[in-house]
Amino acid sequence: MEVAVARETPGRVASRPAAPAPETDLSDPTFWRLPRPARLAAFAELRARDAPVRFGERPGFYALVRHADVAEASRRPRDFTSAPGVTTPEPAPWAKALFGNSMVNMDGPEHATLRRIVARSFTPRLLAATEDNVREVAGRIVGEMLAGRPRDFVPAVASRMPFEVICDLMGVPGEARAEIAARIDQASENVGVQRGLRSRLRMPGRGLRALAHMQLVMAGLARERRRRPTGDLISALVCADVDGQALNSRQLGAFFSLLLVAGVETTRNAIAHGLSLLSEHPEQRALLESDFDRYADGAVEEIVRHSTPIIQFRRTVAAECVLGGRGFRPGEKVVLFYASANRDEAVFEDPDVFDITRSPNPHLGYGGGGPHYCLGAHLARQEMKALFHELLTKAGGVRTVGAPCLVDSSFDNRVRSLPFAFEAS
Repeated sequence: MEVAVARETPGRVASRPAAPAPETDLSDPTFWRLPRPARLAAFAELRARDAPVRFGERPGFYALVRHADVAEASRRPRDFTSAPGVTTPEPAPWAKALFGNSMVNMDGPEHATLRRIVARSFTPRLLAATEDNVREVAGRIVGEMLAGRPRDFVPAVASRMPFEVICDLMGVPGEARAEIAARIDQASENVGVQRGLRSRLRMPGRGLRALAHMQLVMAGLARERRRRPTGDLISALVCADVDGQALNSRQLGAFFSLLLVAGVETTRNAIAHGLSLLSEHPEQRALLESDFDRYADGAVEEIVRHSTPIIQFRRTVAAECVLGGRGFRPGEKVVLFYASANRDEAVFEDPDVFDITRSPNPHLGYGGGGPHYCLGAHLARQEMKALFHELLTKAGGVRTVGAPCLVDSSFDNRVRSLPFAFEAS
């Protein structure tokens, strides 16, 4: 199959041309070890087909790869439900009973109630304080980076930014943070990765011990904040009164785990990919540096579209329905491939081009809309803008000196490490 190479247009810089699409089996772990250009080429071939294709042994799953199909499925929660789980494998019932069910795996009134409690806890006062804190954290991290001259951007900068912001927002004490950071890595390092028998016996992502520890930490903080509220998000969540309801300790633990694993991982990967993209495309970087306030919003959106930190989420068909030219029956599985939707040539002109002036840019990097649209999207955008402002204005010589080391994963576009240096060094 021939793959069209993106044409050059003013203000746009073409990425490396995609390799020919391989024999495609999205259920085969070897597919996810292919170079990313080859995988993107395979998705392009799937988008050209008449209807979603099923992969894997029955029941397998149908791959939703077009932008329109992913967005529509996201906005039809009665037909395509998040329960019993959006990841593979799905969380076991005993795990939900022990640790609480995550909002991403809920539907209907149960999901709406929890989301309403969380949303209303983000008061104007808390949001204002968070915005100020984001700028302060970005400045401190870049200052320490300049002083220490580390060589790996991920632990030194990309991981620290979202982790410190979320811990500050939640009110997690400093003495608990180092161990929690280690638990996050344990809970997410193997998600979507082919694992050996020993790993498969653990909870998904080696999460059992990590989740248990974070639950204990949050239960203790919840008890303390109920007695003595401090104005942080934990206080707001456990003292909230939304139709007479607040989060109990188990619900708080599940939300905290979601916020840390999802919020930290996705933003850290977007930040790492962002530095890599700006280093790989110096014309785009120069444009951003020429007028940061003008181009920053567009740069953040394009980084998220181009890198797509979360590759896919799963849905379960709840009612007989039709989508994308195919009929579905209850119990069947579909997978929403955001990484493919964000390269859909029917929506994005020259989709493989990295262009910070792209407008409109209706990417699905934070989900396809509907009731599960990412609650943390605004915070992630704030973090990225603040950090790149500090990097480009105070550390203008910083850039990558090698390709990012990526984790072979079907779930997220995770950056394990990213070598970087300073021009002045």
